[in-house]
Amino acid sequence: MTPRTALSIAGSDPSGGAGIQADLKTFAALGVYGMAAIAGLTAQNTQGVRAASALDPGFVVAQVEAVLDDIEVHATKLGMLTNTGIAQAVAELILRRREDFGFVVLDPVMVATSGDRLLTDDAIAVVRTQLLPLADLVTPNVPETAVLTGSPPARSAEELLAQTECLVAAGAHAVLAKGGHLEGEEMTDLLVTGKGATAFTSSRVATRNTHGTGCTLSSAIAASAARAGTAPGDVVPHQVVSAARDFLHRAIAAGADWQLSRSPKTGHGPVNHLINLARESS
Repeated sequence: MTPRTALSIAGSDPSGGAGIQADLKTFAALGVYGMAAIAGLTAQNTQGVRAASALDPGFVVAQVEAVLDDIEVHATKLGMLTNTGIAQAVAELILRRREDFGFVVLDPVMVATSGDRLLTDDAIAVVRTQLLPLADLVTPNVPETAVLTGSPPARSAEELLAQTECLVAAGAHAVLAKGGHLEGEEMTDLLVTGKGATAFTSSRVATRNTHGTGCTLSSAIAASAARAGTAPGDVVPHQVVSAARDFLHRAIAAGADWQLSRSPKTGHGPVNHLINLARESS
């Protein structure tokens, strides 16, 4: 028996709510064998990022190649790549060995929930011009969509749709623009491809515990794509996006009242990645 697998190439979050830690929790919760190559280290918690340190690009590539040379990867999630050198090295490796990465989900992590910058300015061009065309799906939030298109942040779903269509016109295969930063009691994400747009809407959960939601959604999509057998070049099935969004929504709701932090009224706590395990044990 060969299990379905997913690889995360991203940064580390020692508090466990985002980054590699959130990705591996999500992979396990959704029933795929998770692997990870660390692209950057952070000293952070629910209150914010205290420090960040990039790894040597060659060592990041060595981690990824060690996995690819040994284990079949069905889906890959790209998260925080820290700087130009790492982003460039990862892009070149994917270009050389595209089929080995399976279905690729790019979460263009630029700003943490706390507002801290996680990607240097000179790396954004690499993400926009090299990684974006290699990915099967890109999952930016409102601020990230604005940065990638060189536009002011969208203030409505209509403006977000227009910016997302620009990304597809610029070479993205598919974009899931996350509307969580827009106002309203409902949250609408827009899946846009060259064939049109589909809106996914869910109720907004009133909580401060939203640390790592972007990481969790993109890794949930990668896991769901791996389980569905979605291949590189395939348009992401709507049921894959829907399943991932359902997992995240349930995880947010289940962790809405969590108070892990010593200062729960400030900062942003994590979502409850254990929600599927709780359902199985109940």
